[in-house]
Amino acid sequence: MVSETFPPLAENLTDFNDLAAAEGLEVVRELIDQAAPAAPPPLVPEWPDPILPGMRRVPDIPTTVLPEWLAAMAHAVAESTQTPPALAVMSSLAVLATVLQRRFEVAPYGDSYTEPLALWTLSATPSGTRKSAVLNAMLGPLVHWEKLLRDRMRREIVRVSSVRAVAEKRIERLKQDAAKAKDSTERESLTAEIEREQNDMPDELRAPRLFTGDTTAERLQALLVEHGERMAVHSDEAGIFLIMAGIYNGGASNLDVFLQGHAGTTMRVDRAGRSAHIDQPALSFGLLLQPGVMAEVASSRRFRDSGLLARFLYAIPISNVGSRDVRKRAPIPDGVRDEYEHRLHQLLEGVPAPITAPRTLTLCEAAREIWLDMSEAIEREQGEGGRYESISDWTSKLPGAVARIAALLQLATSGLETKEVGFECMDNAVTLARLLIPHAQAAFGMLGTDATDVDAGAIVRWVRVHGLTEFTKREAQRAQEGRFRSVDRLQKALDRLEHQDVVRSFKRHNKGAPPSTCYQVNPKALST
Repeated sequence: MVSETFPPLAENLTDFNDLAAAEGLEVVRELIDQAAPAAPPPLVPEWPDPILPGMRRVPDIPTTVLPEWLAAMAHAVAESTQTPPALAVMSSLAVLATVLQRRFEVAPYGDSYTEPLALWTLSATPSGTRKSAVLNAMLGPLVHWEKLLRDRMRREIVRVSSVRAVAEKRIERLKQDAAKAKDSTERESLTAEIEREQNDMPDELRAPRLFTGDTTAERLQALLVEHGERMAVHSDEAGIFLIMAGIYNGGASNLDVFLQGHAGTTMRVDRAGRSAHIDQPALSFGLLLQPGVMAEVASSRRFRDSGLLARFLYAIPISNVGSRDVRKRAPIPDGVRDEYEHRLHQLLEGVPAPITAPRTLTLCEAAREIWLDMSEAIEREQGEGGRYESISDWTSKLPGAVARIAALLQLATSGLETKEVGFECMDNAVTLARLLIPHAQAAFGMLGTDATDVDAGAIVRWVRVHGLTEFTKREAQRAQEGRFRSVDRLQKALDRLEHQDVVRSFKRHNKGAPPSTCYQVNPKALST
């Protein structure tokens, strides 16, 4: 068999020694050169796409974390609107919270520590990504339910309103008579009659409301009083978010109603012209906004420092605008829509009702164990130098949010008689939480609240201005000594850039001196 590597030798020659003796070394060298493989090209490291400061690679949020009937609706809405599933998933969770908050709470340890089921979600996608279509589809059954009860209660509302109007006029006349009373005996008699009229006057009857759109802090307080200490805000407009940030009133905003509504702590307000006393407020948010709004509120230091931003669960999905199929039509199946409405209306049974203490759900042992595992893993990464150090205010609230989500998922799965959160629902809540962490990092990067991200951005701008392909750590510090007086601060920013494939570190050996720490710049970071 003839070798494919070397050509056949001349007849009667058995090896290269014979060939060299017969033909000379030059012939041997030529044959070897012909057989030798070409030298490999010099090694050039392959660079992945960089994640520049303010940008993050975020995972998809699948509908499979939801109960079957809710997942079917979220999937159908995403398909129908050709939007990332994250929008429908986050809206679904906000809808569940709207329906179940204040009526239930969850006790992760089975003791006095409880979490209310209020939930704040914020999804950010650019203009033209059909946020309104997603929101309208998910809210449809709640709008229908409100209309059904409004129609059912219309006559009784009119009757009570008439009774109250008559009583109010009678009380006003009695007050005038009391003011003109001839003596104290007549005045006391009229005053007693006024009190009887006030006590006998029925409370104002209102058709129940589950949610509102753009509103104010003061109006939210009133809505919480009027509707059983529970209210939700669902909107694809930025008004309420900007109000919370104080954009419309010179940076000042009454944040108490928002903070207390999330925590479920007693709310007492007594000011001129309005008063409110709410024992256990429950306030949820389901917002779908444009990323530019996030940047706009970044200037509100009070908004950031108050902890409001840390209470939102963020979804920043990658926009698919430009790749949608304009010929595709995928209407939501009637069966899926009907089942979604039926299940939500089942969960609304008993509403409205007199205000009572919420029912407490506990965790089964397996659910508590994976919840604790997740909580422990987060805690280990929140300290200095940890993966979540820059968003520790958000991750510190994540275990509580996971307990809330798990309880909502369990109630949606098992119904209103649920007493305990099982393993599967907690596992889905933990899975969702892990997916939401990169989204939160992206959101805080957009808000400019991630100091390390801001520092990393300053380094990238310096690199781009000077067209650097590599630099030393000392050069980076000298160039921006006003920002990086601390080497530790600089190192955190460089570590972030390396983790996000913007730079690669290497050591350069110096004759007679310690090696220098150098960084090679990803060429894609210069052109992106």
